Amino acid sequence: MKVTKIIENIFKNYLPSPFTIAILITLFTFLLAFFFTKPETSALVNYSIEVLQFWENGIWSNNLLVFAYQMMLILVLGHVLVLSKPVSKAILSITKYCTNTANSAAIIACLTMLVAFFNWGLGLIFGALLARKVAEHAQQKNYKINYPIIGAAGYVGLMVWHGGISGSAPIKINEDGHIKNIMQNISSDEILQQIPSIIDYSETVFSWWNLLIFFTVLVTVSLTFYLLGKKAKLTKINLPIYQFDKGITIKTKAEKLDNSKFLGILFGIIIIITFGIRYLDDIKQLKITPNLINFLMLGLGLILHGSFKKFTNAVGESISDISGILIQFPLYFGIMGIMNQSGMVNQISDFFVSISTETTLPIFTFFSAGLVNIFVPSGGGQWVVQGPIVVESALKLGVPLPKAIMALAYGDQITNMLQPFWALPLLGITKLKAKEILPYTLIAMVVGATIYILGLLLI
Repeated sequence: MKVTKIIENIFKNYLPSPFTIAILITLFTFLLAFFFTKPETSALVNYSIEVLQFWENGIWSNNLLVFAYQMMLILVLGHVLVLSKPVSKAILSITKYCTNTANSAAIIACLTMLVAFFNWGLGLIFGALLARKVAEHAQQKNYKINYPIIGAAGYVGLMVWHGGISGSAPIKINEDGHIKNIMQNISSDEILQQIPSIIDYSETVFSWWNLLIFFTVLVTVSLTFYLLGKKAKLTKINLPIYQFDKGITIKTKAEKLDNSKFLGILFGIIIIITFGIRYLDDIKQLKITPNLINFLMLGLGLILHGSFKKFTNAVGESISDISGILIQFPLYFGIMGIMNQSGMVNQISDFFVSISTETTLPIFTFFSAGLVNIFVPSGGGQWVVQGPIVVESALKLGVPLPKAIMALAYGDQITNMLQPFWALPLLGITKLKAKEILPYTLIAMVVGATIYILGLLLI
């Protein structure tokens, strides 16, 4: 496909690494602040010092650094769960139903989206390992499939994750005072009074309209991959067996303690009991927070792995996933610090208000979020940068905040099918190349985008 070849060449030859992009956006934000927000009474040198202070304050914002750590744990603990023996057995049991490209692609796409709706880190690695094991199964049973379609199906969880339980925007606005906190020094007192303390999941993730949109995407994209698989050319596969549990040798008494199933499972049960005591009422009220999800996955991870050693080994294997978040998030926080304290957020939101109506603002938000995601390939980073603009614009135009924020979430997640940043773990596990899965993820993106746009227009 010529179009996918062009897109692949653009990403390969002209798009630098996400860290470099974050630095370039930082420098660009500096320039915007100097040209558009400098008070006439301030000297350029004095205002430059102020902007640098805005930036430094943003980088080390305590609330945002907590947010970054929460997002890192969601990804790592999700990966850790997939590497446990019970989950690996479940993945292997699924492969027996995958007998050709069409039904394999549909099964993988459907299950990956369901898992990603619960947790994006879990869905990302689950889809990658399921795709790999289906290919190995085909290799062992000596039948051919189209492996790139299988790999692409294992990635489509990233086009539904932000509208799911672990989505960065919906999960943060479910925390008491989070929206008001990020809007301080941005919005007027009149606007701040309209901001609720929380927007719980009954209005976003578990609202009837979001569940309907998700179900429509789930069925339509799974069917799309089934039809793609029906027409696909078969490809050769030559893969070694991917080992979930590489085994552990115990040599000392200390290592016996590390590998004690009794201690590992006992401590996991203690965490789950504590989880029930602390979060049962929150679950009943649909008050799902990052701490709730991470605490549950921590307990489950220890129980499913069965020992401290196996758990920490899985953490070690998963830790490379978070390198981008660890170093890029503070840069995005600095960008937000400049935009907040210089008044730039108000200027941008005023522009969107001037060109939008109550009907069109969610659509503009969807497309702008999709564009921003290409350069800021992190839902959490994007919420920090774009979230205040969306909230301010929505309140000024009278657009319901849950709808406006979910429009941002939909736009952010859909262009993951175009942006290969989060596909890197999948490509490493499946041994596929971006150019091999891109034609099929682009088709999924077009199908999904159509459903999201129609959903935002008809809600």
